[in-house]
Amino acid sequence: MLQTLTERLFDDSDRTDLDPFAVFEEWFALAQEAEPNDPHALALATVDDQGMPDVRMVLLNARDARGFCFFTNFESDKGTQLHTHPKAGMLMHWKSLRRQVRVRGAVEVVSTEEADAYFASRPRGSQIASSASEQSRPLLSREALLTRVADLTAETGDAPVVRPAHWSGFRIVPSSIEFWKDGEFRLHDRVRFTREAPDQPWASTRLYP
Repeated sequence: MLQTLTERLFDDSDRTDLDPFAVFEEWFALAQEAEPNDPHALALATVDDQGMPDVRMVLLNARDARGFCFFTNFESDKGTQLHTHPKAGMLMHWKSLRRQVRVRGAVEVVSTEEADAYFASRPRGSQIASSASEQSRPLLSREALLTRVADLTAETGDAPVVRPAHWSGFRIVPSSIEFWKDGEFRLHDRVRFTREAPDQPWASTRLYP
C-alpha cells in the first residue's frame, strides 16, 4: 500500500528524496479542512538592531518551491528589521491537528510583479487600508485612522487602488524546515530538513522530542 508523505516522513527506514515542501503541502491541506480560523496564520520572528527578538502573527499569502511569502508595509518594524537583517524564523501551529512546522532561512524581497498581483487580489478595503496605515508608528487615535481611510476612499473614487511603493512582500528561503507531530506522553515526532543552499539537496534528521 502506498504511504502518505507523512507516513514516509516518520518512517526512519525511508525518507530518501522526500521533499519537505511536498510534506508541507500535505499538512497545509489538512489544516485548511481542520482549522476553524486562519489556517495560513504564522508567527514571524525577526531581530532589531540591538539583537532583541521580535515576533508577531502574519499570514502566509503565497508559497512555492522557492519559499514562503508574506506581504507587509516595508516601513513597519518588521519591514525595517528584515531589510537590515534579512533572516527570519516562522512557526505555523495547527492546534486542531496537534502539528506544527518551523522554518528558518534567509529573506528576499518578492518581485514587483508578485507584489502587484497579490495586491490586486486583495479586497478594495484592504488595499486602501494599506495606503492609509503608517504601520508600527504612533497613532493619535482610532478616529484619526478612520478619517484617513475615509479621505483616501473619497480621493480614489472608482479608480483602481495603486499599490503603495512601501508595500510589498518578503520570501523566506528556508535553510531549515522542521515538522512536529504530537505524541502520547510527550513522545512527539520531530524531523528536521536542512540544506546548505537553495540549490543543494535536503538532508533530514529525526530529533528527540
